[in-house]
Amino acid sequence: MPAAIDGRLISRDEVQHRARAIGPGAASLALLVVNISEDGLMARCEAVLHPGDVISIDLPDIGRIDAQIRWALGGRIGCQFEQRIAPDAYNTMLTAMRAIARN
Repeated sequence: MPAAIDGRLISRDEVQHRARAIGPGAASLALLVVNISEDGLMARCEAVLHPGDVISIDLPDIGRIDAQIRWALGGRIGCQFEQRIAPDAYNTMLTAMRAIARN
């Protein structure tokens, strides 16, 4: 979906990346990241999470990054990173995600 249609300023890249995260209460979470940008991501997650919760996600070449849950609906979550990923680091991470998906 184009950014202008859903109100985002930055478009997202479609991915299919399995990631681990730490949630509230130090709970281990399994995520399937389905789209991502320098500012945040959308993922599928079986755990019950709520807007305002903060999770710490492991991303390729980035390491662990904190993100706040902005919305949660039907096994999907939308997250905003606490700190924006720098463009060069983002491109390296995206390349690594796509390489992992091909293998």
